Amino acid sequence: MTESPARPTPGSSGPDAGRSRIQRRRIGLTAAVVLGVLAFTWAIWPKPVGVDITTATVGPMAVTIDEEGKTRIKDVFLISTPQTGKMLRSPLLAGDEVVKGKTLVAEMQPARPPFLDIRSRLEATAQAEAAEAAVKLAEAELAQAQSELKFAEAELKRARSLATTSTVSERTLERSEIDKSVRSAAVTRAEANLAVRQREAESARARLVDPDDERMGSVVDGCCVEVRSPVSGRVLRVHHTSEQVLPAGTPLVEVGDPQKIEIVVELVSADAVRVRDGASVAIEDWGGEKLEGKVRRVEAAGFTKVSALGIEEQRVRVIIDLVPESLARHRLGHEYRVFARIRVWEADKVLRVPIGALFRHRGEWVTFRVERGRARRVQLTLGQRNGQHAQILGGLAAGDVVILHPGDRVADGVRVNARTENGG
Repeated sequence: MTESPARPTPGSSGPDAGRSRIQRRRIGLTAAVVLGVLAFTWAIWPKPVGVDITTATVGPMAVTIDEEGKTRIKDVFLISTPQTGKMLRSPLLAGDEVVKGKTLVAEMQPARPPFLDIRSRLEATAQAEAAEAAVKLAEAELAQAQSELKFAEAELKRARSLATTSTVSERTLERSEIDKSVRSAAVTRAEANLAVRQREAESARARLVDPDDERMGSVVDGCCVEVRSPVSGRVLRVHHTSEQVLPAGTPLVEVGDPQKIEIVVELVSADAVRVRDGASVAIEDWGGEKLEGKVRRVEAAGFTKVSALGIEEQRVRVIIDLVPESLARHRLGHEYRVFARIRVWEADKVLRVPIGALFRHRGEWVTFRVERGRARRVQLTLGQRNGQHAQILGGLAAGDVVILHPGDRVADGVRVNARTENGG
């Protein structure tokens, strides 16, 4: 009977055990290398770029030209002084209501004479003395003419008495009558000359009147001009309030009717040519609820205006009327600031995307459309644009998802991951 070979016991250190340990080490090392390669590959593998997305939608869209404007009353009446004089303190304040032909706007009194300097006073005094002398001369001439007339009348009386007895000829009687008529005319001329010289003397004495002369009080108190409003409305502006001397034609107050109001917007000429008469306008940022208006007129002539940046621009005035509903509830006054949005185009159903999804690439408008988790650059055909949306005429369809405000990490074919969804 043969003996079987002895089997190695567990834990023995034979050749087979050594090979088994080597194999296990190799397997562990290989697994560690594979795991390291996978970890490194995962670390350097490009991750999806987080983006904001939106959707191309169909809805209403309007294009407006937005610009600040000012209100103005259509018919502003400027009331001025009718003549030079002293205006008493104005009884009106801005905002007061006035009635045509009844409300007192201003009361004018004669202005007091100015002070005379020494030379002017000496000249005026000399002229007054000369005028007094001329009066005395005229009185003497009148007395002489009256004496000659009295003598001529006596001569005529004697001639008539003698003519009845034929003592004197009729020629002598006629000469006496003519002489009496001449002397009577001389008296009349002398009286008129005296009146002229007396008025000249009064005029010369008037030049010597001082502002504080006691006679000025009676003249001022007995004479004034009342200026009344020519129209009904409200006082827009008071130019002069305190008592003062004003020359003729000086503005006193401005009067107008706040219900007859319009809005003036100064547009750049390139925008003004797009505006049509009758275009609807939204009036905002005036301190109340939104008002509606209509464009009444686009002025045919422009003007140069320097902008806040110092750039010369050609501007055109656009006149806007409030619609009756808005006109009945506005609280606007003269030269109030407003913000006008003038509609130049609108449609009820257009394909649109937000402006933030568009950018320029090689001179064309494009956007990134999200397809199966990747960004794909799509060239677009645009229509109208406003501050929020752009009309899409080609390149997208309703429901397409596009990227908003793509950064420099977004390129054609890059994997993307949506962070948020914004309604279109």
